[in-house]
Amino acid sequence: MHSEGKGAYLNYLLTKRRQKVCPSLDSPQNPAQDVRADLPPAAAKEPILTLPPALTAYVLLLAIIHLRVLLPPAWEEWTIDVFGFIPKRYDTTLLDVTFPGGAGAKAWTFVTYSLLHANLRHIGFNVLWLLPFGSALARRFGPARFYIFMAVTAAAGALAHLVTHEHALAPMIGASASVSGTMAAAIRFAFVRGSFLSFSRGDADAAAKVPALSLSGALRNGRVLAFLAIWFGLNIVFGVGSIAIGMEGQSVAWQAHIGGFFAGLLLFSLFDPVPHGESDAAGALSKPPG
Repeated sequence: MHSEGKGAYLNYLLTKRRQKVCPSLDSPQNPAQDVRADLPPAAAKEPILTLPPALTAYVLLLAIIHLRVLLPPAWEEWTIDVFGFIPKRYDTTLLDVTFPGGAGAKAWTFVTYSLLHANLRHIGFNVLWLLPFGSALARRFGPARFYIFMAVTAAAGALAHLVTHEHALAPMIGASASVSGTMAAAIRFAFVRGSFLSFSRGDADAAAKVPALSLSGALRNGRVLAFLAIWFGLNIVFGVGSIAIGMEGQSVAWQAHIGGFFAGLLLFSLFDPVPHGESDAAGALSKPPG
C-alpha cells in the first residue's frame, strides 16, 4: 500500500473511532435528543392563573375607565350621576326630580355602575378576587358568554340594591356584584378533581373544563358549603358592621354582592357550554391525598 494510501486509511479509522466514542448531537441515535423529543410542550406547564384574553380585556377596560378620576371634579360628578346606579332615579313618587342621563340611564346604569370604582384600592380589591375565579370562568365560558354573564350578575346586584335602598340618593359603583357572581358560578366546578381549587388539578384550560356539579349536588358538597359559610360570613361582617374595604367613608353594598352571588349560582347552567355529567363529577370530587 502506498504511503498516501496508508495515511488516508489511518485517518479513516481514526474518524470512525471518534464517531463511535462521541456521536454527533445531530445523530438520530443520540439518546439525549430522543428524550427531548418526548418531553411535553411548554404550553402544558402553563400557570393556573395565566389570564385568558377575555379577562385581560375586562380588567384593562376597568383600568381605562378609571382614568376618569383625572377629569375636573364637575365632570367626575357628572360621570358618576350618569353611569352610577342611583335608586332614587326609579322613585316614582318624586316625578319632578330629574337626574343626568334621562330615561336611558334607567336602563344602562344597571350595568355601567359595575365599571366604575371609587379609587385604586377599590378597583384593586375587586380585581384581586376576580383573578382566580374570573380566569376559570372566562376560560370555561369563552368571551361572549363571559361578558354577558358579567352584565347579568351586575344587573342582579343592582336589582337587589334597589329593593333594599328604594329611596337612596347615593350612587352605587363597583364590580363587586359581578365578582361575587363569578365566585358563585366557579364553585359549581372549582372543587371537582382536576379543577383549580382541587387537590389534584391539571393545567389552566383543563382545570376550567371539568364537568360541573348540579346545583343540588354542589349544595350537598362539604367544601362548597364551607365556602358559602365563609363568603356569607364575611359579607355580614363587612356589610352589617359597616366596615369599608378600600373606600374611604363608604359602606359596602353587601346586598348587591348577595344579588350577584345568587344570580351566578342559579344561572350558571344557562351559560355553561361544558356537558354536565353529574355521576362523573360526583365521582371526581377532590379529596385530600392519602
